[in-house]
Amino acid sequence: MGRLSALLLCTTLASPLQAAGAISDLFCDDSTRLEHQLLSVHGATKLGRGMRGPDALLEIWITPNNGDWTLVQSYANGTSCIVAIGENWEDTITRQDPA
Repeated sequence: MGRLSALLLCTTLASPLQAAGAISDLFCDDSTRLEHQLLSVHGATKLGRGMRGPDALLEIWITPNNGDWTLVQSYANGTSCIVAIGENWEDTITRQDPA
């Protein structure tokens, strides 16, 4: 979790793409760039997603090897923001064998 936190802090301080208003303290970036960062750099996978409204989608990303999780809100304008991060993700859904 420390590596992810450090990266987010450094990127947030250097990023010109900050959302305005109440979410100005969150890390926001181009959706494609943020997704690439989560996939390639952190090895995260998208666990699920759901609509928050007509212009916002929430996604939960997890890093299976260490249990880190990231909650991302994506907007219709092509911007995504990390809303929350944490550790020790535990999948509580029992998946059935498709056979």
